Amino acid sequence: MCVHNKAYPASLELRKVYRTLPDADGERDKLIRVIDESGEDYLYPKDYFARVDLSPAARKRFTEAWERADVTAQR
Repeated sequence: MCVHNKAYPASLELRKVYRTLPDADGERDKLIRVIDESGEDYLYPKDYFARVDLSPAARKRFTEAWERADVTAQR
């Protein structure tokens, strides 16, 4: 969840849960790869986000919502 966006207000919404992608190089530099408001993935400072642990049911619904959004975007 985004907890800080001062340097990127157009790209990140406060309190929004974002999808992340693994990035070992970014992790070493304290960065996290996030699919932001543009729909593209970019590296942001890790401290701009708080990890949100979802229950299995919430994780399933969140994943389904992302998949629906991905299919809609491809049309």
